[in-house]
Amino acid sequence: MAEERVPRAILENLLEMVRSTDELDVLRETAQWTLQQLIEADVARQIGAERHERTQTRTNRRNGSRRRLLKTRLGDLTLRIPKLRSGSYYPEWLLERGNPAEQAVLSVVVEAYVNGVSTRKMDRLVTEMGLEGVDKSTVSRINKGLDRRVADFQSRSLRQVRYPYLWLDATFPKVREDGRVQGTALVVGIGVREDGYREILGLALGAAETEAAWLDFLRGLKARGLSGVQLVISDAHQGLKNAVQAVFTGAAWQRCRVHFTRDLLTHVAKSAHDEVPDQLHTIFEQPCYDTAKAQLLSVAENLQQRFPKAAALLEDAMEDLLAHMSFPRIHWRHIRSTNPLERLNREINRRFKVVGVFPNRAAVTRLGGAVLLEQHETWLAERRFFGEPSMRQVLPQQRPHRPSDAAPLREAG
Repeated sequence: MAEERVPRAILENLLEMVRSTDELDVLRETAQWTLQQLIEADVARQIGAERHERTQTRTNRRNGSRRRLLKTRLGDLTLRIPKLRSGSYYPEWLLERGNPAEQAVLSVVVEAYVNGVSTRKMDRLVTEMGLEGVDKSTVSRINKGLDRRVADFQSRSLRQVRYPYLWLDATFPKVREDGRVQGTALVVGIGVREDGYREILGLALGAAETEAAWLDFLRGLKARGLSGVQLVISDAHQGLKNAVQAVFTGAAWQRCRVHFTRDLLTHVAKSAHDEVPDQLHTIFEQPCYDTAKAQLLSVAENLQQRFPKAAALLEDAMEDLLAHMSFPRIHWRHIRSTNPLERLNREINRRFKVVGVFPNRAAVTRLGGAVLLEQHETWLAERRFFGEPSMRQVLPQQRPHRPSDAAPLREAG
């Protein structure tokens, strides 16, 4: 029996109710119901039959549905997207296939699927996404759109403002090349602008995390206009350090406190793995450089008898560990480690796990770039990472300004 069409009187009453109310719940439910009716009508047109209707023009059958969240000004709307027994249905007139990162995951999965890299996991993902029957032309269209957005993001100018703080790190996705799985290095840089907002500055994929790869990446950022760098925060990778010194001459370098602690613990007995980090913590609790230096030397002296290698490592790293103390104290917690970038890398790796082994390098850049673009846009819509008054202490000679691409919702002092 065919599903009845909605009587005109009901629609007129619904419209009158919407006009006469400012209740968000009513408006949200109305919008959700209306959009669901449009989706049902659209899929009925595509397959040639309403739900449960038997017609000679039917070309396909429904096969359940999957939920999809649509974000609107009225709030989140939960829509049911019908699945089909043959091929797939998606209301692209209403919904994009997710945000850029979701589109990139879909793109990688489908690309691997149609190129014969199918695994049980990918078969399951393709089925769950309702992508049975997706052809190479569809994959190509999705990829071109994503690649264009990521390329524009990576090549945008950085000349409008200065970036006094720069964080650098790498993550290591796996790619199938020449018939075998190979490791790669995806290097990422984020910065804080002189007005206090965070930006993702760029990414680059190489065969390994080498000095040459970092040099090429940093020179690329500088060519796009990156300037005003006063402090670079990273781990102690020697190639990265050399590249920073070569490209950002005069900038201070902060050795990540978290990475250093891990390195130090390799020279300490396991029985002291709780005690030693607590001692290191007392160094960073000090109110100024002089007292922090004195406390560091005291901790090194305490370590000397039991763990002489750890004590020497701590003394040698003193200036690099305390470099952040030359900047406003309100910033110290964030600029003494790569934690702001580590959290971003965890999100990238979470998305990468969906894929596992990438079918090619372009797919890595596509997904990594889409995740970063998504986060970049989120950061520009959030509150400042550092307040403007404190940023004027870092770059006092020029009052910060905000370029047109930032649209903050609120400001932090």
